[in-house]
Amino acid sequence: MELIPVILSGGVGSRLWPVSREAHPKPFMDLPDGQNLIQKTFLRASCLEGVVEVLTVTNRELLFKTEDEYGAVNTSKHPQGFILEPFGRNTAAAVAAAALQLEATHGPDAQMLVLAADHLIKDEKAFGSAVASAMALAAEGWLVTFGIQPIYPETGFGYIEAQKETPLKGGLKVTRFVEKPNLETAQGYVSAGNYYWNSGMFCFRVGSVLEELRQHAPDVVEAVSKTIEKSRLTSSTKYRCLALDPESFAEVPDISIDYALMERSSKVATIPCDIGWSDIGSWNAVSELTEPDENGNRFEGEVLSHNSRNNYVNSDNRLTALVGVEDLLVIDTPDAVMIAHKDHAQDVKHIVNQLKACSHTVHLLHRTVHRPWGTYTTLENGERFKIKRIVVKPKASLSLQMHHHRSEHWIVVSGMAVVINDKQELMLNTNESTFIRAGHQHRLMNPGVIDLVLIEVQSGDYLGEDDIVRFDDNYGRADK
Repeated sequence: MELIPVILSGGVGSRLWPVSREAHPKPFMDLPDGQNLIQKTFLRASCLEGVVEVLTVTNRELLFKTEDEYGAVNTSKHPQGFILEPFGRNTAAAVAAAALQLEATHGPDAQMLVLAADHLIKDEKAFGSAVASAMALAAEGWLVTFGIQPIYPETGFGYIEAQKETPLKGGLKVTRFVEKPNLETAQGYVSAGNYYWNSGMFCFRVGSVLEELRQHAPDVVEAVSKTIEKSRLTSSTKYRCLALDPESFAEVPDISIDYALMERSSKVATIPCDIGWSDIGSWNAVSELTEPDENGNRFEGEVLSHNSRNNYVNSDNRLTALVGVEDLLVIDTPDAVMIAHKDHAQDVKHIVNQLKACSHTVHLLHRTVHRPWGTYTTLENGERFKIKRIVVKPKASLSLQMHHHRSEHWIVVSGMAVVINDKQELMLNTNESTFIRAGHQHRLMNPGVIDLVLIEVQSGDYLGEDDIVRFDDNYGRADK
């Protein structure tokens, strides 16, 4: 039986700011063991029995970053596919697009395992067993969810109520889905014994989920089908990629798969499981991944503490000192520091909303920004000047581009650069430089086998990242 894990990589994870940002969302956060959540999800998915492909639904701006993260851990060599959304349209659209694409490539009898890119599962053996049980039910036409055995009355999760008296093979028929409850109601759910946390993971036969979607959410399927008809499908030796048409995708209803289908269908089952699952939904959850010291403190980075208890510090950039404080979360990044009481960890998202309201870029980008060709780090930003450190991967190339408002001075620190500067083509070695005037077409390439590192000094009356016209680009970003 063919199994295709479908990894949904959307959302920002605003409760994990300032590490999680729109251009570097929660799935890409490094955990204490050095891997990030999307790498763990990819590895967990690709190791399952029967997998023939791994399909990822993500934002088109994150394609190359996702490819890099997969490449760093991928040993299975399963074929990969991507569906690229121009913007978020919730999970019903993502599931429908994946199902329609898989029906075309693998047929209606293939099974899709829908996984969130930003969840953590510690017991992978139990997870594999739960997937096997889910596949058996999905083969019979059930839409299968994974219900997590609740270990405490959590008010931040939705719940699944299952029928006790009608057990299925390895699972239970679902009675209803319940919104996030208050504490008293959640305590009742835990005591009842037939309520489970809704993990947001699913297993379907492709033909079954499309049949149910056409019955209960025909507007979603119709709009996604029209979008795919107008979308661009490309294939390479590395992966198959479907870039969804933005104009058509804007017409797709913005609704979750729970609301659109799971709460309406009579063919929903759940696999109760205890798999060490966490949605890593707050800094409190992240802190649990680090062992506490004798005072209950959990530290990532260089931290000194005096008379302080039950704190969590994440600071890789500088020394942090705590004196006489308790129950604090301290998250330090190069351009932002967040300090919160543990009881208010869920409220970090309100700071992100304030940053968006005032158009502060710190909700969007880190100082180091990933691009298909490498990275750039903003070292200093002042009036009429900006200094960046640029790293270009071997054999990679920036776009052929032009700026209206700024000039640039490039100084090679290490490696070798080929530069197109107006009508000249230059070869620059370490300690050599070139000056590019505003209005001149230019391009930077790394012909070598090691990273090219250079310093860029920008000067001009406007230094925004949107002052760029692309004439040619290896990564499909050229202006039409």
